[in-house]
Amino acid sequence: MTEYDAIVYDLDGTLVHLDVDWDEVAQDGATFLESKGVDADGVDLWAMLEMAAEIGERDAIEGIISEYECRGAEQSTRLPTADDLPQMVPVAVCSLNCEQACRLALEQHDIAEYVEVVIGRDTVPTEKPDPEPLLTAVQRLGVAPDRSLFIGDSERDELTAQRAGTAYRYV
Repeated sequence: MTEYDAIVYDLDGTLVHLDVDWDEVAQDGATFLESKGVDADGVDLWAMLEMAAEIGERDAIEGIISEYECRGAEQSTRLPTADDLPQMVPVAVCSLNCEQACRLALEQHDIAEYVEVVIGRDTVPTEKPDPEPLLTAVQRLGVAPDRSLFIGDSERDELTAQRAGTAYRYV
C-alpha cells in the first residue's frame, strides 16, 4: 500500500465490529417517530433519520442511534484489518457511525494513536455514499483523493470511493 499517500478506513466491519443490535435500534427509532405521529413501520434507520429531519427531530433519532453505537464501541471486537496499523502514510477513519463511537472503538483497541482524522456520520452534513465525508477526511490529511486509498466492507463504501475519486479495497 506504499503507492498511496494516505489510507482511509471505514470503521465498523473493517477495523472493528461494533456490538450493536441494529434491529433494536430501529425499533427504538420507530417507537420515537410513532410517538411524534410518524409511521416508521418497516423503515430503515437511514430513512428514519430523513423522516425525523422533516419534522425537526433528527437530533433525537441521531441521539438514539449514537447511544447504541457508543455502547457497541465499548463492547466491540477488533478485526484483522486493525493489525495493519500503524501505516507508513497518514491514516483516517470515515464511518457511518457517529464520531464519538468511532473514537471510543479506536481507543478501546489501542489504535487511536495511529489515526490522525476521524469523520463520523455527524462530523459533516452528509453521510456515505455522498463523497463529502471521504473527501473531508482526505483533505484534512492534506492528500489528493487520487493519491488515497479507502478500505471498507460494503457496496456503499465502494460507491463512496468512486464518487470521491479515491482507490478502493474491499475487506
